[in-house]
Amino acid sequence: MDYDVKGHLHQILDTLPQGVRLVAISKYHPNAYIEAAYEEGQRVFGESHEQELRQKHEQLPKDIEWHFIGHLQTNKVKYIAPYVSMIEAVDSLKLMKEINRQSEKCGRVINILLELHIAEEATKYGLSLDACRELLEAGEWREMSHVRICGLMMMASNVDDQDQIRREMQTAADFFDEVKAKYFANDEAFCERSWGMSDDYPIAVETRSTMVRIGTSIFGPRVY
Repeated sequence: MDYDVKGHLHQILDTLPQGVRLVAISKYHPNAYIEAAYEEGQRVFGESHEQELRQKHEQLPKDIEWHFIGHLQTNKVKYIAPYVSMIEAVDSLKLMKEINRQSEKCGRVINILLELHIAEEATKYGLSLDACRELLEAGEWREMSHVRICGLMMMASNVDDQDQIRREMQTAADFFDEVKAKYFANDEAFCERSWGMSDDYPIAVETRSTMVRIGTSIFGPRVY
């Protein structure tokens, strides 16, 4: 392996304060790269394609925590429900219901994050703040005993304007405080704020992210 995964991993870890976890985004990267990071103690990896994730889950150490980070179609939930640790981008009640249904079949409780759409660009996925408020207020999620809502995730706009990125992430942080106080005040599990990627994670750390999703800065350009 000619790429120094271990060196790049430690460069990132050395910049993360206590309380901020690294989700190493390993999609499109070979098992050897994941194994190199694993040897250095990294245990949380993010994937966004069900088939690729299934192969890696079968071939790699069983104590890896797999996070599904991409847009998840409801018909794919059943394939990852037996082993996925967290589904980070839940953007509808329909998807939450299906995760609950499939995890119940597996006798599991799956951790999820609600995906917010704050970025000003027209990306397709994520709940607006009002839609997220409506979903929580309706309360159907309270009946779902095989899903655990652990926090929020978002992607900032893909722009060079750091002030805009900071604004969007701060909006997410403030919204976290709002829903934590209103719906999860006594729920210790609701604690995660997943924002920040290779280009903007230092701003994410400033805006109280607890999980940064970093791929390129660790693994290099994707191998398609």
